[in-house]
Amino acid sequence: MGRPKALVEIDGEPLVRRALRVLADGGCAPLVVVLGAAADDVRSVLPAGVRAVEAPDWESGMGASLRAGLSALGDAGPDAALVHLVDLPGVTAEAVARLVAGDPGPAALRRAAYDGRLAHPVLLGRSHWPAVVDSATGDAGARAYLRDNPDVEPVECGDVAVPDDVDTPEALARFTARSGA
Repeated sequence: MGRPKALVEIDGEPLVRRALRVLADGGCAPLVVVLGAAADDVRSVLPAGVRAVEAPDWESGMGASLRAGLSALGDAGPDAALVHLVDLPGVTAEAVARLVAGDPGPAALRRAAYDGRLAHPVLLGRSHWPAVVDSATGDAGARAYLRDNPDVEPVECGDVAVPDDVDTPEALARFTARSGA
């Protein structure tokens, strides 16, 4: 993208702010952002009340960010964490609300599904965090843990969201053309 994806804008809104808005509107609190590349620049666009945590080894991949984010929630944090990626601007507050519905507890393990295909966001109950942290390496994040876990509950979101990554300028252009942004 030529710059950190968190700072890429759609309709003048950085992707990191868009993701935070979707999470808040979907019912998530507290909001924690894990920073890596250009941490100070990203921190400068965060709304008030959002906690920023740096992943010192962010260059090793999204596993580092996942580990840092879950660790930041600590022992007294929420019973579950919704993990969302900044480069998924088609994820909506409605999709987030479906994942967090029913006051999920520490055993919750839910994954958004789009026409039956599992994707992001992912809801991780606290009881899963140690195993997720142990398995989160490189750019795989929690992929292996989720793939091998029979307790994953798919939550259909294909009627309210789009799971497409915007990893390239071309993908961003396709998204904005399709969404009218």
